[in-house]
Amino acid sequence: MQALKELCYSPYFGVVLSIFMYQIGVFVSHKLKTPVANPLLIAVILIIAFLKIFRIPMEAFQTGGELITLFLAPATAALAVPIYKNLQILKHNLLPILAGTLVGSFCSMAVIFALCKLFGLDETLTASLLSKSVTTPIAMGVTEQLGGIVPISIAAVIFTGIVGSIVAPLMVKLFRVDDPVAQGIGIGTCSHAVGTTRAIAMGELQGAMSGIAIGLAGFFTVLWAFLFAILL
Repeated sequence: MQALKELCYSPYFGVVLSIFMYQIGVFVSHKLKTPVANPLLIAVILIIAFLKIFRIPMEAFQTGGELITLFLAPATAALAVPIYKNLQILKHNLLPILAGTLVGSFCSMAVIFALCKLFGLDETLTASLLSKSVTTPIAMGVTEQLGGIVPISIAAVIFTGIVGSIVAPLMVKLFRVDDPVAQGIGIGTCSHAVGTTRAIAMGELQGAMSGIAIGLAGFFTVLWAFLFAILL
């Protein structure tokens, strides 16, 4: 029993469990071939079920989860590779890309702010949800700056990314967005790195533009945070 407890609290436990459950998610996604079967969503559900069934405390899993968190920033930086490969397209569409990410990041925060006010959420919860459309490292910094609760912000970011990756192909068809640059910018601005995995599946150019949108939307979100800090 003591050996099992030590194993659960090992940093490798959370890492191995996350990788194993994600691989199951990838397998199920390939079999079902539907955006609803998102590998990350499946992995989250399986991990929660595993921890509940075997009564493993969250603290034990989080010991390894913190190691995974360390790789978030390098993984985001790795998106620079497809961006560099499509640098000429970026230069040609620079103004629309800047305008799209600027307006998109503002609309994302403005809608959340308005909904929080409408449903009577307090300032702390509002601050925790405002940065839900940017990648986790940036969202954590913005949430701390606004005085929000970081774990809530992380959950909101993950949920937003999963929903974005599921509905992105549908929204592209629904609104007849045929330009791959516009597709990538829209996905990256509203659903960050998780959505970018869907953009990459749609095409290399869409993935590159989505990667660009992650960085630009994150930058603009930090700037918009100063405005919303005054409104809170």
